[in-house]
Amino acid sequence: MTAAAPERAGGEAALRRLQLLVNRRLDGLLQGDYLGLLPGPGSEAGESREYRAGDDVRRMDWPVTARTTVPHVRLTVADRELETWLAVDLSPSLDFGSARMLKRDLVLAATAAMTHLTVRGGNRVGAVVNAGGPDLVRRPARPGRREAQGLLRTVARLIDEGGAARARQRPADSLAPLIEALNSPPRRRGLAVVISDFLDPPERWAWQLRKLATRHEVLAVEVLDPCELELPAAGVLELRDPETGARHEVQTGDRDLRRRYAQAAQRQRELIADAVRTAGARQVRLRTDSDWLLDLVRFVAAQRHRRSRGGSR
Repeated sequence: MTAAAPERAGGEAALRRLQLLVNRRLDGLLQGDYLGLLPGPGSEAGESREYRAGDDVRRMDWPVTARTTVPHVRLTVADRELETWLAVDLSPSLDFGSARMLKRDLVLAATAAMTHLTVRGGNRVGAVVNAGGPDLVRRPARPGRREAQGLLRTVARLIDEGGAARARQRPADSLAPLIEALNSPPRRRGLAVVISDFLDPPERWAWQLRKLATRHEVLAVEVLDPCELELPAAGVLELRDPETGARHEVQTGDRDLRRRYAQAAQRQRELIADAVRTAGARQVRLRTDSDWLLDLVRFVAAQRHRRSRGGSR
């Protein structure tokens, strides 16, 4: 559905302002050496510790377990150079917003933040973008801030050229092939970040996400708008489905309709969260009506705290 949204500024100037905001606030709030957004699987063996509920059973240290008769898992030292791949969704449902920004602008912001967090230290960042048309847009994983800025310019250009509108030509289950593009061809173990509103039914993309998580650390960045959770009592609204173009008039003054809408929206988000959790991935939600950078900082800080305590998946 679509509704009135704040005017957005496109182009290089807007992207520069966004990058400046991300750089200043993230560097100011996340001080110190940083090896990556998530603790990578690594390849160098580290110490062992006792198994905890939720640990990845693929990291069981069987020799120590047999010797002590207590289940242990093997910790690994994260690789010095991390390869990060971003799956960026610009499907038509992202062309919506009722608060500070459109969801597609929040996708660009999240892409800029993830790139900033992972590109330092010689790490490589690449992307696959669902921009409409028969083919996905790909940017190879390369090191350096200049390459990262080129990646962001590509995503910004696709947004400005109306990639979301052209995506109506893509199949309804556009998220599944986007995630699968990170599975094939096989890539070096690293971090995979899927940025989307995840509105495709989970049964269409859950298997691809589980497959991705068997090889990589996976982060699902879910972007959403408050009107996707609750309808405002604003009388009769004409809503348009950006995926199909279908239009419907809805009487939002109907309290029972708003209640059923909120219940259905809550159930939808629970199904998304269950699919992400079952896949073994982590999830962070960013909203168009909140301080998304602060939400992201809180998430990263929680991951650091978890890592410092020796936590795993």
